[in-house]
Amino acid sequence: MTKPTEYSAANLMKDAGVDVERWNRIPDDATVRKTVAAIEARNIRVIPVDTAEEALGALVDLLPEGAEVMNGYSTTLVEMGFDRVLKENPKGWRDYHAIITAENDTEKRHELRRKSVTADYFLSGVQAIAESGEIIGCDKTGSRMGAWPHAAAHLVLVSGTNKIVPTVDEGFRRCREYCLPLENQRAQRTYGVGSFIGRHVILDREEDPERTTLILIRQPLGY
Repeated sequence: MTKPTEYSAANLMKDAGVDVERWNRIPDDATVRKTVAAIEARNIRVIPVDTAEEALGALVDLLPEGAEVMNGYSTTLVEMGFDRVLKENPKGWRDYHAIITAENDTEKRHELRRKSVTADYFLSGVQAIAESGEIIGCDKTGSRMGAWPHAAAHLVLVSGTNKIVPTVDEGFRRCREYCLPLENQRAQRTYGVGSFIGRHVILDREEDPERTTLILIRQPLGY
């Protein structure tokens, strides 16, 4: 079952003024199959699931006992219920995020954030997926995007099929016209300041087929 929050897209859309019909639609089965095949051709493993609950189970299965785990903020992860599982920590993971938030020294906390992108397992949402297989991410500071190209030993991405767009160019438009206005609303409500896109990353192809996994959920999760 999806766990909606006050920062789910549905609760930000009105104030963000985004085109929901264009940027949050679920593609047909043929498009999803085509996209999965294109992603897998780029040496990225895809685990297609029907529900957020199935996605959460698949994610927990991917993370070994005692592994070092870090996650960038992701509405999709929250809606899946991963925050609850991480708090319960049934497999004894080394939760890098908890270590960072427990550090009171500003300089040490900043250094831990920089190192966190090199975690054994880095978890992240995505902002767009092109039907041709490229996966697109963006953020303000690089706290998530820094892990994508190389730093993280294993990259685990989660996404609803609502992120699928026809082309890479449309993916960048989705970042600017949909993701940013929604994230700007979340940032203002959470931190009292707005947001901007400071980093874009395109995951085009992996050399190591064991490094990156995408859990693709046939539901409109995240933004």
